[in-house]
Amino acid sequence: MLISSFFLIILYISHRYIVAWINFYNNSDKRFGNSIWRWTYDYKVVGDRDISDLDDKLFVRQRRIRNRTISIMYCNFFLGFVVLMSFVSELLILILQ
Repeated sequence: MLISSFFLIILYISHRYIVAWINFYNNSDKRFGNSIWRWTYDYKVVGDRDISDLDDKLFVRQRRIRNRTISIMYCNFFLGFVVLMSFVSELLILILQ
């Protein structure tokens, strides 16, 4: 139970750190939007087509980094869910014994 609570604290701190990076990328360009849960290509892009690497190289590279950061956040979030379920089951076993 101590190990799972330690992992929960570590995962919470890493989640806050990842969310801070996503907010940093959101504030760097207004085309990213304000959501931390959506990948960038989910948003409508002004124009006839999506922006390619040839059109705006800096934005596309930043968009790829932001999308990778959101993927890491999802992995961290679901890993935290698994650890939380382990913590709750250990707690229930401790209470019911």
